Amino acid sequence: MNKNDIKILLVDDEPDILEIVGYNLKNEGYEVYTAENGLEAIKAAKKHIPHLILLDIMMPEMDGIEACEKIRKTKSLENVIIAFLTARGEDYSQVAGFEAGADDYITKPIKPKVLISKIKSLLRRLKTEPENEEENTKIGDIVIDRDEYVIYKSGKKIELPRKEFELFSLLTSKPGKVFKREAILDTVWGNEVVVGGRTIDVHIRKLREKIGDDYFKTVKGVGYKFVLKGQDK
Repeated sequence: MNKNDIKILLVDDEPDILEIVGYNLKNEGYEVYTAENGLEAIKAAKKHIPHLILLDIMMPEMDGIEACEKIRKTKSLENVIIAFLTARGEDYSQVAGFEAGADDYITKPIKPKVLISKIKSLLRRLKTEPENEEENTKIGDIVIDRDEYVIYKSGKKIELPRKEFELFSLLTSKPGKVFKREAILDTVWGNEVVVGGRTIDVHIRKLREKIGDDYFKTVKGVGYKFVLKGQDK
């Protein structure tokens, strides 16, 4: 995909951030849109359907966490990449960001060149999206619909955010195999994207809540595996 075709929505209530970061993004050739709060972000996202949203947390009208949650529930925006760009560096803020559906969490201040590098890394996922997925995959009582990013468990539809679906797809690609944490981060989040160590744990917990605790086994100090009921004795 050509840079000029990539749309980025920058959301921040600080005019200086919008100006400086926006300038650097435009200088790279991206098409940039801006918003100053969560409500404006949702409206702009629905209107422009960006490939990437850079979202601040502390904003008037609606904060970034709530905006992220609402964006993730919007059908036309379910595949947009969302990264928080915020001065909030606390662990609980990062956990909240990932639980809201973010793909990455970037802490300000950050040098423009480093930010651009992170953005390029995030956008590489657009190039690696498969054009023609295989037909639905059935594993036990679970059917995986890769085109719609949903799964069906015993006929019941379960919608998953992008990262949860990609993590689930990875683990179910080889039931019973233990996937090391490093391999999971590399495959699902990209080896150039720096995310906190709790990121995988947060997503596994969400999958357990939605699909069932028995399907996911923790191998302490190593990683996680997917198992079918009755097969992990």
